[in-house]
Amino acid sequence: MSSDYEQLDAWIDAHFDEQVRFLQELVRVPTDTPPGNNAAHAERTAELIAAWGFEAEKHAVPEQQVRDYGMQSITNLIVRRPYGPGGITLALNAHGDVVPPGEGWKHDPYGAEIEDGKLYGRAAAVSKSDFSTFSFALRALEAVARPSKGSIELHFTYDEEFGGLLGPGWLLSQGLTKPDLMIAAGFSYEVVTAHNGCLQLEVTIQGRMAHAAVPNTGVDALQAAVFVMNALYAENSAYQAVSSKVKGISHPYLNIGRIEGGTNTNVIPGKVVLKLDRRMIPEENPAKVEARLHKVIQDATRHFNRWRGVKGADAVTSDVRRILLARAMTPLPGNQPLVGALQRHAQAVFGQIPPAVGTPLYTDVRLYGEHGIPGVIYGAGPRTVLESHAKRSDERIDLEDLRRATKVLARALADLMA
Repeated sequence: MSSDYEQLDAWIDAHFDEQVRFLQELVRVPTDTPPGNNAAHAERTAELIAAWGFEAEKHAVPEQQVRDYGMQSITNLIVRRPYGPGGITLALNAHGDVVPPGEGWKHDPYGAEIEDGKLYGRAAAVSKSDFSTFSFALRALEAVARPSKGSIELHFTYDEEFGGLLGPGWLLSQGLTKPDLMIAAGFSYEVVTAHNGCLQLEVTIQGRMAHAAVPNTGVDALQAAVFVMNALYAENSAYQAVSSKVKGISHPYLNIGRIEGGTNTNVIPGKVVLKLDRRMIPEENPAKVEARLHKVIQDATRHFNRWRGVKGADAVTSDVRRILLARAMTPLPGNQPLVGALQRHAQAVFGQIPPAVGTPLYTDVRLYGEHGIPGVIYGAGPRTVLESHAKRSDERIDLEDLRRATKVLARALADLMA
């Protein structure tokens, strides 16, 4: 099949300028999440791929369900490409939603500007780039290899930043898709077979407001929050003694990412809200992790009340609400054909074998695994998230990585659909 691989490479080279323009069009439509008003991007994507003869099924999640979830609009896309009886159904999933740009950009976050061989813009690397790698790998496959059995589906979804439950999770739970294998958006220098889980909690600490001139008439919720935060950070230090056996994943960790509270500088804060993110290694039990955090928070609250000498109606209370539970992705039996094909062709195209590893990130790929669908994470991108500037200013994709990853994927698809 060496000549087929060379023809696939040649097709991608011949259409690469078109591929870059396609990615630029996708980057220029904002999908900031929050607020998560992403239906317009799905419409634009469907319009662009229709020019190739690709028909996108538009699956709009009910508006009230989306708003209850904290977003504004979600239309997920499925593009089905059937080739004939027999064979497998392989899904390629990339997400279009992304965090807001933030500050510090030297390039327009929606300009899709190209400089020194890199394309800049929010979601240029994660993961609108893989809308293009998956689409053009599929187009190359159909133009050159012309598979005669099985089918491939493109899943373009818009809920990864909120956890994926209304993206892939919704498509799967509604019975709209049931592939045999899947590949999700990733980077080019490793094949990810496992990832961390994530538990996000909202902690509301309730005290009693008072005038700052008479502080003893109130109970300072912010001071109580300091007790809770110190206890949580002590937990985080202890996590460093816990090691995962999955290559690429180190230990659990915890981050307090948001603090809200108080009404004015001359008022004793009556309520403080903390939002925390707890990353779980694949070996951990999410229920036990959550129960432990509840205990740490309640123990710290009681400690504050004893220290402050308040009890009964005067005591500070802490209420814990789960925001997100994303279970870890673990390798499923049956993913080896994916790993083997991607490693084999990455060695040929990049000159090195990408290791099969875990990642400390969490993704919505886990939802396919929870439905028994083996999958891996692979796509266009650098060696590390840090290099891509994902979730930071001046996010970028190296266009040579984009080109080569598309070739790897096209070659792997040819093997898998043979």
